Amino acid sequence: MQMREISKLLGQFAMVGQLGLSLLMPLLLCLLLCYLLVTKLSVGAWVYIPGFVLGLGGSMTTAYKVYLSVIHREEKKKKERDSGEVYFNKHV
Repeated sequence: MQMREISKLLGQFAMVGQLGLSLLMPLLLCLLLCYLLVTKLSVGAWVYIPGFVLGLGGSMTTAYKVYLSVIHREEKKKKERDSGEVYFNKHV
């Protein structure tokens, strides 16, 4: 394998890891906050339900933002790659 291929592969693994963390961390932070509310302030266990829903919402939001950044980066690479090519409708 060439160095460029290895670098590309490592970049893809990093994006998968970032996506995994962006899905997991908001949910865990919301559940940790719910745990602290239940143990320290003696709030009922019903707090876990809205905490779980809010954690999932945060996870979806951050995953969507990661998705948009990946799409934007790929479009930018495609424009850089295609800038030298001449198409039927692009003469100059």
